[in-house]
Amino acid sequence: MGGRVIAVASSQDKLAVAKAHGAVERHRLSDGRSEAQAEGANRRIGVDVLYDCVGGPHAEPALRAMAWEGRYLVVGFAAGEIPRFPLNLVMLRGCSVVGVLLSGFVARHPDRHRANMVELLEWCRQGKIVPHIHGIFPLAETAKALGLIEGRKVTGRVIVNPHELLV
Repeated sequence: MGGRVIAVASSQDKLAVAKAHGAVERHRLSDGRSEAQAEGANRRIGVDVLYDCVGGPHAEPALRAMAWEGRYLVVGFAAGEIPRFPLNLVMLRGCSVVGVLLSGFVARHPDRHRANMVELLEWCRQGKIVPHIHGIFPLAETAKALGLIEGRKVTGRVIVNPHELLV
């Protein structure tokens, strides 16, 4: 879509996956502050759109990396902690903090959601986007799949296939 993607992750393996999927810059998280945040502050450019599905101690440094009039998308809290922002940072960055809740959007805008899904699936059919599948597990190995997710070992989608039952 023309964006310049900067990936921030907790391991080199996860950053390698991000690179393979088009991230032009990759930075490893360290002590709640990312190299991307420091670099953005040094260059005075900042991030136009930030997709945060982690939250926790990484949220405030991410907010500090925002560009003027950027959009900080709050998608989830994988770190397990719901962050608290100093609101002066939102004011100083002139940015928006936007909550993204798919179920809320679907309930309020089912027609728009359907149109979005049709477009997304068409992009998949055309090969414009290719989801990264970490692994496909039979139903009997659901606990193993969930353990990988909980242990932060996953670098893509985990699929549990109920049609691959072990007899």
